[in-house]
Amino acid sequence: MSRYDLIQHVRGESYFVDDFISPEGTLYASIFFSPKAHGKIKSLNIDEAKISNGIKAIFTSADIPGENQIGGIIPDEELLVNDEVNYIGQPIAIVVAETPLLAKQARDKIKIDISELPVITDPRESFKKGNLIIPPQIFSLGDVDNAWKNCDLIVSGKAETSGQEHLYLETQSALAFPTEGGGIKIYSSTQGPTVVQRTVAKVLGISMNKVEVDTLRLGGGFGGKEDQANAWAAMAALASFKLKKPVKLVLSRQEDIKLTGKRHPYSSDYKIGLDKNGKIIAYEVAFYQNAGASADLSPAILDRTLFHSTNSYYIPNVKATGYCCKTNLPPNTAFRGFGGPQAMFVIETAIYKAAEKMGIDPLIIQEKNLLNEGDEFPYGQKIKNSNLRRCWNELDEKYHLARIKNSIEDYNKANKFLKKGIAVMPVCFGISFTNTFMNQASALVHIYSDGSIGITTAAIEMGQGINEKLRKVAANIFSIDINKIKIEASNTTRIANASPTAASSSADLNGKALEIACHSLRDRLTSSIRQDLKIENNIAVHIKDEIVYIIDKPTKLKWEDIIKSAFMKRVNLSSQSQYATPEISFNKKISKGYPFAYYSMGTSIIEITLDCLRGIYKIDSVKVVHDFGKTLDKIIDKGQAEGAIVQGLGWMTIEDIVYNDQGKLLTDSLSTYKIPDINFSPDNIDINFLENSVNPMGIFNSKAIGEPPLIYGIGVYFALMNAMKAFRPKKIFNISAPLTPEKILLSLYSNYTDHLTSING
Repeated sequence: MSRYDLIQHVRGESYFVDDFISPEGTLYASIFFSPKAHGKIKSLNIDEAKISNGIKAIFTSADIPGENQIGGIIPDEELLVNDEVNYIGQPIAIVVAETPLLAKQARDKIKIDISELPVITDPRESFKKGNLIIPPQIFSLGDVDNAWKNCDLIVSGKAETSGQEHLYLETQSALAFPTEGGGIKIYSSTQGPTVVQRTVAKVLGISMNKVEVDTLRLGGGFGGKEDQANAWAAMAALASFKLKKPVKLVLSRQEDIKLTGKRHPYSSDYKIGLDKNGKIIAYEVAFYQNAGASADLSPAILDRTLFHSTNSYYIPNVKATGYCCKTNLPPNTAFRGFGGPQAMFVIETAIYKAAEKMGIDPLIIQEKNLLNEGDEFPYGQKIKNSNLRRCWNELDEKYHLARIKNSIEDYNKANKFLKKGIAVMPVCFGISFTNTFMNQASALVHIYSDGSIGITTAAIEMGQGINEKLRKVAANIFSIDINKIKIEASNTTRIANASPTAASSSADLNGKALEIACHSLRDRLTSSIRQDLKIENNIAVHIKDEIVYIIDKPTKLKWEDIIKSAFMKRVNLSSQSQYATPEISFNKKISKGYPFAYYSMGTSIIEITLDCLRGIYKIDSVKVVHDFGKTLDKIIDKGQAEGAIVQGLGWMTIEDIVYNDQGKLLTDSLSTYKIPDINFSPDNIDINFLENSVNPMGIFNSKAIGEPPLIYGIGVYFALMNAMKAFRPKKIFNISAPLTPEKILLSLYSNYTDHLTSING
């Protein structure tokens, strides 16, 4: 694959925030943050730091000209804490100096006295104390309470999922500098330039039109820069605004890990009821979400958890309750999947445990309860244009599930300490922002007089290939060489009031807006051609491969000719458009509606080999049939699917976020936090595109691909569980992800450890 961004990356020529040539006189900021998880600030002494070499200023909450508030959904998060600290890493002061090193050296001279208060890190403890950020949220369908009497088997239990570090390559970064008239411009590493603009305007006490935010690209985001980029941009902007100098703020890797929120850990209770044939009759679940110290995006993420509480299955009686629990950890935030994976893990756990009780394979229950056309979700929407069963059946036909299972059984019989496991993981993920108003996007297209094209949208390129997809949309509509098209930086002066690049919706929303703008321009050009050639409206005129065709016959007119002619005739060669997803709505008061434009779906098989003596394992293969619709770019989509799958596998297995009881992050570096590498990756990831699938709600009939494949990674957990059961058939294992090698080893031999302890003690 050859595309602009990849070539720039390989050459080292791509610009990120820290690569821009800094204006003359640029200063550098470092953040002094709370060393305690909870307490009252008794005193803050910055005297020694202020007289340090190269220091220009130190700012605290008292220096904020506007509101000391950056909370989006709920205004509960101070930019700089004033009185009570609520987590280790909470910003207290901004130190500005001539160099980054001098700023950090001065920061370390600041002294603070904190009167400590009790620390809560467990969401269930928070729930018991009534520390909820929002009231409990409930989605329901049917009559759960009366459905239990119709069940032949009822199973209940608990499931735990840990957090996950985003570990984007580019850390949180911002460069701010003053503009005339008391304004500010910010280069921000953000997924949502408009949200940064709004936040900075609030903090500085100025109108949004005085704040310009520009984002060329990100070095990765995964949701971690959807809302959490706001704080760092606002701090850089505050310092620049006060000093009337350019200020750069770039977090180090360890600072970024320590100070930013992660994927939400969840602790969940489930109860599932089935008939004797494996049909699910009722399902009740309670999600205890660890939100951290403030709301951030947690309420919206909890909504998505409830939306996906039943994953790919139709269950006639459901009650799903979500609790957004406040703890003394950094505010957790968006992460690829946005709360959906946590919900799907719980329903898969419930099915696994029910199958264990019934003595059958979980895939029997999975297949029997797969969604069919017209089935209703707990929030009222009915599924349509569903290819879920097609994906399941094609996966089975291609790889022969029964044959694989027989082969694994033979292997396990022949090997005492090496055991293989397999699991099937279906996925059904709703595509749209669940806040309806966010499902809108704008595009601005300029055709320059030489025939080249510049495009601006709100879509942020962060490695997912959105720029190339947008170029393909325009190239297809105009039928010109893609190299004539340039995607400009997303900028709040060109695209206003934009939604962030998130929710797997950016190609759909921005692509559709771009399509409207390009069609408008093409219509103008066609009219111009008709005038030049004196052709009637009923005679077909079109452009193909940069040549004008009349009734399917080529003329001598080329792309550059028609653009020059249109320009000389004063035809408007610019077009701005807006797109809003139709037919979607959701009533939050009754938790019912039609929130999703469509669903992304598919099925995977994951096979693993487990060394039961050492607890280590190898992921042998991931085989997938996924409904991509009519893909815009097969290579980009395949790469997105592969990357998401590996990220999901990491979350379920080796990526273990650990805080101690005092709220200190113990896994704060790459020496203590393990992420997938080439040795961890499966030997084989086989992605199959479902054929003959179209999606009218997507640009050019495509389907979103950013988030859904991550969920396939959940299957590795249950493949490992099946291998563990093959080694210890009678043992009942707790469900707690990630399933690290250490955890596997302790689980396999916990009864032997307990036995030895009783003998020795």
